[in-house]
Amino acid sequence: MALDAITSSAPDLDGRSVASQRWSHLVFLHWRVEAARVAPLLPAGLRPDVIDGSTWVGLIPFVLDRATVFGSPPVPYFGDFVEINVRLYAVDERGRRGVVFVSLEASRLAAVLAARAIFALPYMWSRTTLERDGELFDYRGDRHGTSDATSRIVARATTVAVHDDPVADFLTARWALFTRVPGRTVRLRNHHEPWPLFEAQLVSLDDRLLARAGFADLAGLAPDSVLYSPGVTTRFGR
Repeated sequence: MALDAITSSAPDLDGRSVASQRWSHLVFLHWRVEAARVAPLLPAGLRPDVIDGSTWVGLIPFVLDRATVFGSPPVPYFGDFVEINVRLYAVDERGRRGVVFVSLEASRLAAVLAARAIFALPYMWSRTTLERDGELFDYRGDRHGTSDATSRIVARATTVAVHDDPVADFLTARWALFTRVPGRTVRLRNHHEPWPLFEAQLVSLDDRLLARAGFADLAGLAPDSVLYSPGVTTRFGR
């Protein structure tokens, strides 16, 4: 089975987009893990995507705004929030690559409910915030209703650009997500300009979301990759 090539530019969508979002100030934290640890967490019909003998687990905070759905104008307030997600990397039976979200923390309840209903994504209602001091980004998340789903990520962006890095492209140049709806696994494509990526430094991490996802050891280990992007505008469709 031939796998989709990893490309820094997204293939065009077929037809009109069903939603769009601006993603800003992303911090990509990633850890290498054995594929056997990820396989049981993937929807039916998917297997872990691997590079250099490992798959990866990502913890990614960012600001989401300017959200639209089905051609609407940007949704004020409810379409503007900080998100923190835990994600995995998968390949389907046709060799198509994508991400699988284990959890997505967001502070707007209406957005959480809409994303769960429309796209079957595991959004969780949380208190999520960002405090910025120059190139220092302090993200916090605290899921409502539980004391063991929290995260604080403090990272510093640099001006060192990342180009032609196969691992960075593997982790960020993802042009689809997989989700599970009743009876089947579906793939939702996305399109945006190539990521502007920069090296970053993790200043501190106090996280329980990774443990909730099944990776209790990772928060105590230094990430294998830390990247920053000022952001992109993304469209979703087929």
